[in-house]
Amino acid sequence: MQALNHRANAYNTSSAARRGRAGAWARRAPIVVAAQNKQQEAATAVQTPAPFPTSYVMAMRQAQEAVKAALADGAKLVEVEFPSTTLSSVSGDGEGQNEMNASMGYLRTFLGGFRSRAASTRVFFPDNVELAVARSGQTEDPSAGRKALDPQFADVTFQLGYLTEQNAAWAMFGFYKSAFDPVKLVKDTDDLLVVAYPSFNPREELSAVYELYQQKAKARGMPIVIFNGELDRVRGGYYPSVFFPEIAKFGKELFPLMTTAYYIHNFKGTRPATLFRCYPGPWQLLVRNPLDEEDVRTVWSSERMPTLKEVALEILPSVWK
Repeated sequence: MQALNHRANAYNTSSAARRGRAGAWARRAPIVVAAQNKQQEAATAVQTPAPFPTSYVMAMRQAQEAVKAALADGAKLVEVEFPSTTLSSVSGDGEGQNEMNASMGYLRTFLGGFRSRAASTRVFFPDNVELAVARSGQTEDPSAGRKALDPQFADVTFQLGYLTEQNAAWAMFGFYKSAFDPVKLVKDTDDLLVVAYPSFNPREELSAVYELYQQKAKARGMPIVIFNGELDRVRGGYYPSVFFPEIAKFGKELFPLMTTAYYIHNFKGTRPATLFRCYPGPWQLLVRNPLDEEDVRTVWSSERMPTLKEVALEILPSVWK
């Protein structure tokens, strides 16, 4: 099964080389604990922080348990976000299509923790082409940087769907809009929606997620899990609201309801670090020994999710001295 070329055009970000880490590590940055509301934190039971995963097997097990805990606590919008190339990479380190292929495989592993409710769990892929790849796989295309992929969802009992419908002829010219309504795919028997990496065409895909929430999930109290949606782009203002009003509406109305259950974001450059959260534990900023990738230390923690700008401009300079 050949996938459309648009899968190869996912967003890329540049990454700086790591420099000076050994010297910074040798100075052993102190631990800083952020307390925005000491009275509230004193009244809250202290959660034992989860260890940073040493493999994707461990990461997916942690993500499964984190999401289950969030759902048990009543969360209705749940986020899972992590790099798909390596646990120390950032989005864009790998070729875009191969990153999506990797996320598809991790999604299959993640869903293994929800097999008992597969008949009532509907998994939405970004579009009909991506769903076809999930069911049938794809062949290798070296000219497009595309690796072969075996079918990942050919034999699952989960209910499958997609957010947008692509027309092969029009997609070649960059037109993706269609009259397709993913809300119609939701059945009365569905009680959990999982949205797979809605980040290639976020204007349409996040709009579809918004409609799923407003028209189906909200009234029924049905949770939605967003898996590798690259939502930090929305949080950070990457999409100006004047040009992307649909995305702005998603952020304004749904982010306040969002529980980030599992999260890994790496900062590269001269002050490398990792922002990590495994629900219900705290947010942690970690630094890694450049001579030993498994030697990871917490240098900052908080019950509150910091912005990436805050981490880069305020927290990291205070711990990498």
